[in-house]
Amino acid sequence: MRLRLPGFLRTQAYRIVLVYVTLFLFSVTALLYFTYWNTKRSLDSQTDQTIEAEITGLSEQYSQLGLRGLADVVMNRSARGGSGLYLLANSLKQPVVGNLTGWPENMDRPGNYVEFDYQRRIENQVETRRARGRVFKLPGDYYLLVARDVHERFLIQRLFTTTLPWTVGLVLILGLVGGAVMSRNMLARLESINRTSGEIMAGDLSRRVPLAGSQDEFDSLAGNLNAMLDRIERLMKGVREVTDSVAHDLRTPLNRLRNRLEATLRHLDPGSNQAGEIEAAVAETDQLIATFNALLLIAEADAGVVRGAIAPIDLSSIAQDMTELYAPLAEEKNVTLKIPPMGTTMIDGNRSLVSQALANLVDNAIKYTPSGGDVTVTAQETPQGVELRVADSGPGIPEAQRTHAVERFVRLDASRNSPGTGLGLSMVAAVARLHDARFLLEDNYPGLKAIIRFPRPTVRAR
Repeated sequence: MRLRLPGFLRTQAYRIVLVYVTLFLFSVTALLYFTYWNTKRSLDSQTDQTIEAEITGLSEQYSQLGLRGLADVVMNRSARGGSGLYLLANSLKQPVVGNLTGWPENMDRPGNYVEFDYQRRIENQVETRRARGRVFKLPGDYYLLVARDVHERFLIQRLFTTTLPWTVGLVLILGLVGGAVMSRNMLARLESINRTSGEIMAGDLSRRVPLAGSQDEFDSLAGNLNAMLDRIERLMKGVREVTDSVAHDLRTPLNRLRNRLEATLRHLDPGSNQAGEIEAAVAETDQLIATFNALLLIAEADAGVVRGAIAPIDLSSIAQDMTELYAPLAEEKNVTLKIPPMGTTMIDGNRSLVSQALANLVDNAIKYTPSGGDVTVTAQETPQGVELRVADSGPGIPEAQRTHAVERFVRLDASRNSPGTGLGLSMVAAVARLHDARFLLEDNYPGLKAIIRFPRPTVRAR
C-alpha cells in the first residue's frame, strides 16, 4: 500500500523550506569543514616549520660535535620540558637518549611528518597524548626523531568532528520543524481559501474568504478574491434577472402564438395550402420553444441556480422510467430498447435535470440507430464512480469530433438531415458539470456509448 504523507508535507511551502534547509546545511557544513581544514593546515604548517628549524639546528650540531655531542644536546633539550619531543635511537630503533620512552610504531619512513601517540607522566600519572614529528637518518645507522606535542589541537579536532554531525542534525531537525510550522500556517490560510472556493462552487455565492487582519499577501489575495466574488455575484444576479425576464417575456408569447396557430388550424380545411403553412409554422414554433427551453436549462445548470434541489436519487429508477417513456418511439422505429436488471444505484443529484439529460441521450440514441438496431440503458456502480450509460448500435461519433459535439448549436454531418437544435449533448454536459460528474463519449463497436460518471454520494440513503 502506498504511504500517504501528511498534508503539510506535500505543500509547496514545505518543499521550499526543505530546499532552503538543505542548501543551508550544505553551506554551513562546507563552511565549517573549510574552516576546520584551513585551521588544521595552518597549525600543522606552523608545527612543521618549528620541527624543521629544530632539525636544521640539530643537524648542524651533529656536524660540529658528532654523535656524542648530539646526544648531549638532545639530553639538554629533553630536560627542559615543554612541548618539544626528542629521541635518538640506534639502527634497531632502540632509544639511546631523549624524553620519549620508545619508538612510535608508525614512524617507519624518514622524511615524512607523522602524528603518533606517546606516553607522558603528568602529576604522577601516565597520560597518552598526541604528537607530530619527523625522523631523519644519521650516519652510522642512527635515527633522530624530533616532534612537538599537539595534544590540545588534537582534542579540539576530535571535539569538532564529534559535535559537527550533532550540529548538522540539530540544524536539520530545527529546520524541518520550523518548515512544518510555517507550512501548517500557510496551509491553514490556503485551506480557508480552498474551503470557501468549494462552497462557492457548490452554489453558495454569498460565501467570502475570511481575512486574518495581518495585512500580508494572503489578506491581499483574499481581498482581491472577495472583490472578484462580489463582481461575479452581481453578474450572476443579473443573469438570473435576465433569464427570468426572458422566461416571462418570450416563453409565454411563444406558447400563446402556438395556441393561436392551432386554433386557426382547426378552422381550416386540412387539405388546403393555408393549413399546410400553419402546420409548418406550428412546427417552427415548437422548435423555437424547444431551443429556448434547452438554452434556459443550460444557463440555469451552468449558473448553479438549481443546486438547491440536490438530494439522494436512484439512477436505476430514472433509467427504468426513461426506458418505459421511450419504448413506443423505439418500437415505432423498429429499435430494440433494452434495460438489464439493476440494483439500487444512489447519487446526490437533481432528479429533474438527470431525467432530462437521460431523455436527451435515449432520444438521440433511438434517433440515430438504424432499423433493427438496439439501444441499452444501464445504471451501475464502478470503481471510478456511479455511471449512467446509453449505448446504441448506430453510426457513432468519430473520436476527433467528440469534444466538438458537446458544444452548443453543433450538429455533425450525420445529423444535418434530422430535426433538432444542436443543444442536446450540450445540455447533458451542463447537467454533468452541475453534479461534478464527467460526460464521456466512447466507442460501442459499433455505435456510440454515452456515459455520465457521477461521484459517489457522501451519505447513502437508508
